Amino acid sequence: MRIIFMGTPKFAVPILNCLLQTHEIIAVVTQPDRPKGRGYTPTFSAVKEFLVDNNHNIPILQPEKVRNSEFISQLQALQADVFVVVAYGQILPVKILNIPPLGCINIHASLLPKYRGAAPIQWAILNGEHTTGISIMYMDKGMDTGDVILQKNIDILPTDTFGTLHDKMQETSCECILSALQQISSGTATRTPQDNEQATYAPMLTKEIGLISWGKSSQQIYNQIRALAEWPGTYSYVRETLIKIFSAEICENFESLYPSGRFCKPGRVMDNEGKLLVKTGNGAIYLKTVQKPNSKKMDIADYLRGNAIELTDNFGLSR
Repeated sequence: MRIIFMGTPKFAVPILNCLLQTHEIIAVVTQPDRPKGRGYTPTFSAVKEFLVDNNHNIPILQPEKVRNSEFISQLQALQADVFVVVAYGQILPVKILNIPPLGCINIHASLLPKYRGAAPIQWAILNGEHTTGISIMYMDKGMDTGDVILQKNIDILPTDTFGTLHDKMQETSCECILSALQQISSGTATRTPQDNEQATYAPMLTKEIGLISWGKSSQQIYNQIRALAEWPGTYSYVRETLIKIFSAEICENFESLYPSGRFCKPGRVMDNEGKLLVKTGNGAIYLKTVQKPNSKKMDIADYLRGNAIELTDNFGLSR
């Protein structure tokens, strides 16, 4: 089959690499180069960077807007059999969805109809899910509403972060898209409509979602740290200083270890002797890897050696 691949972030790269080894990729569509850093240097998307670094001689299309008539004409002229879309970053209009005779196929990182939207991996961890998965679907004019071709479950371990779950999903996505394309090619692919009444959503993340509310349960805060450690990050304030938190661990048997802790307000520092234990709404949580402004990430023991945090301090104070 002649395939046009559409994708942008690093999640899409192993999938593209897999397809390059097994199918004919006649063009790749990715987001335009964007200015980045203090010098606003134009930066390639992860997909374009992969193609350039590996000397793949494949046309790369980077429309600012996919509704551009010239871009649509380019896609039509390429005469692809199917489009494969992985976290491309723009909503495709019906005029594009109707171009390939075998359809536009999307890889989505959830078990649809759960977690439709931009950040399904993070929201699954945030909400304490134990299972997620990969869905391969035919695209339609809605957001992640198309008929499903196949799905595969993936367990979310208690220790999984966005990064570890992301990597597991990449590997599973490669398996799933190859199976789906084989079914499409042979005419055996099924179409299972989604139950819209069961749909949930995974909206785009903002920096504000990373602020910790210490009145939540230890599990909720732990989930928040695991889900958002890569971006936008979780953070809190102590003595008016912002502290980013990259890893943590729930304190088991908190009430037996710290009997007086039940009377403390959420956010109170409970232990600072080589470790940092902070009270939550129903227990406490150890902060393990942190960072203050204009500094590097530190193990908490190293951080405490150079930064005084007292038992009388409280996390959660804003500027």
